Amino acid sequence: MTALSLILIGVAAIVGTVAGRLGDRGGLVGLLAPLAAVLTLGGAALAATAAPPVHGFALAATYVLTVAAAATGGAPMVLAAFRFARRQPDAGPEPDDGPLRGGRVIGLLERTAVAVSILAGWPEGIAIVLAVKGLARYPELREPHASEQFIIGTFTSVLWAIAAAGVGRALVT
Repeated sequence: MTALSLILIGVAAIVGTVAGRLGDRGGLVGLLAPLAAVLTLGGAALAATAAPPVHGFALAATYVLTVAAAATGGAPMVLAAFRFARRQPDAGPEPDDGPLRGGRVIGLLERTAVAVSILAGWPEGIAIVLAVKGLARYPELREPHASEQFIIGTFTSVLWAIAAAGVGRALVT
């Protein structure tokens, strides 16, 4: 079960990487990437519940694959959340590109830091990551649609990173 869980975590990381390279595409690609990421991470979680605690190489692989899945797999989740939010009746006019620049790189770093904090057994690190991000983005949050984009992106990103790190913690303990 350990091997199956690690393979599925790796697939979740690959799905996120491929989806990130494809960009924000609607239609079938925009639906399949988040669905595949959720299903593979869910399968990894189920397999991890039946696996004994990992040691040695499997422990190192768990840490590397979990952080990779957390970092890359969040991109399709955030894009799907943005598409869902735009479809809501109160969404208003659609912004051109969004007011917050650098969101993909910041999101990748944010998910990495959250996953490492969880795997290190230091959940307080999440508060530090969110505080730093909020302070850094504060001047930009007054622009139209910026606060909504910030909240949707941050919450989706952090929830994905916590889910991926939770699978890693299940394999470790």
